[in-house]
Amino acid sequence: MAAPTQLRPVTNRRFSPSRFTAPRATKTAETQPLKRTLGRFDLIAMGVGAIVGAGIFVTTGVAAATKAGPAIVLSFVLAGAICVLVALCYSELASMTPLSGSAYTYTRATLGESPAFLVGWNLLLEYAVAAAAVAIGWSGLFTAMLNSLFGVTLPREITAGPADGGIVNLPALFITAAIIAVLIFGVELTATVVKALVTVTIAVLILVIAIGAPQVDTANWTPFMPFGVHGIAAGAALAFFAYLGFDIVATSAEETRDPARDLPWGIIGSVVVATGLYAAVSAVLTGVAPYPSLNNAAPVATALGAIGAGWIGQVILVASVIALTKGLLMLCYGQTRLIFAMSRDGMLPRALCHTSPRGAPVRLSLLLGAAIALVAALLPIGTVAELVNIGALFAFVIVALGVLILRRSAPDRPRPFRAPLVPLVPLAAIAGCIWLATTFEGLTWVRFALWSAVGAAVYFGYGRRHSLVAAQEGFR
Repeated sequence: MAAPTQLRPVTNRRFSPSRFTAPRATKTAETQPLKRTLGRFDLIAMGVGAIVGAGIFVTTGVAAATKAGPAIVLSFVLAGAICVLVALCYSELASMTPLSGSAYTYTRATLGESPAFLVGWNLLLEYAVAAAAVAIGWSGLFTAMLNSLFGVTLPREITAGPADGGIVNLPALFITAAIIAVLIFGVELTATVVKALVTVTIAVLILVIAIGAPQVDTANWTPFMPFGVHGIAAGAALAFFAYLGFDIVATSAEETRDPARDLPWGIIGSVVVATGLYAAVSAVLTGVAPYPSLNNAAPVATALGAIGAGWIGQVILVASVIALTKGLLMLCYGQTRLIFAMSRDGMLPRALCHTSPRGAPVRLSLLLGAAIALVAALLPIGTVAELVNIGALFAFVIVALGVLILRRSAPDRPRPFRAPLVPLVPLAAIAGCIWLATTFEGLTWVRFALWSAVGAAVYFGYGRRHSLVAAQEGFR
């Protein structure tokens, strides 16, 4: 099995088409190759697993009740359409550069080292905050499931952090530890677990649609757009959080058997499947119950209870726990591969990219798991989670710009997958992301600026001095 290729560093820290080639494959004690075991179906399942999480059981109702009304269906279609445009750009760059790191790697190839670090830094925040939030959410659903199914009530002291009136959130800690254990055993086990959990989740969603669709009362869809066109856009911005997982597919490039062919299928296919599921479920929910009644933590159970199918509430509760489990697994997986790529490039300590004989970054996985478990066990996740969206949108804009730049600076480079209608598709992706970003509050932008400033300090204080480019230049 051939070792994966790496980016050849460029002496001016910026992209140079003639120098952007696959360098010599290396295989040292510190950087064993990741194993290429993933196929097309694995990638689609992992993408759907990352996108279709517990959000489909919660976000659909909350967004309908507070943002868009029954037109939440259009919000999901709008968010999905923007993600498809971004996914087309991702697919072109992924087929050209089949390396771990996703948007970070693509930015390094097109705009240079400094912007790449900033993109990677913001993606780290996206994954870390989202993973901690999912772990806390998993804990809440798990304790509710124990109470609903078995009548067991866990004391608050061990199910919440100090800021929420407890001592330590043990369920959040334990689920994070279990997820890290799966990652340590390698990507094959990860893909197998994800496919099983995705199958269960989709089966439950199909059950929800089958039970609810015949009971739809079209009167509940009137008025269809109670919050106007702005409400559809605001709903799309909120719903966009649910789609961010497709980026994780791109991080698996070095573990894909045929990345040039299969990555585009995985990236685009997962977005299309997820959009269809989200739109169908939101249409059923707003059709069987008045949209204002869906503003709660269990809108699916609320809607089905309105038509006398309350028994499915327990099924939904179990499905939500399963959905959160695979969502957390994919977030941790994506972050380990991103940090792997950044540390291999010297942007972060190179000791983090050490891999086991199974081809898994064990040292990195353990460190990441400890950090996520600590945050999830002790701290609440509030408005900081909004940074997940803005950081991802920033990365998506840079990826779309990368396609435009490479089409001009390296028009003759082989492109196993070519995004159609360039420059229209990248420009539309950029415009869509900026449009959604304008719906965020000013405080979110301030936090984004502060986090980016911290990232700049880390880059100039460490990354710039220790990167592969610095090693080639003799810069210390």
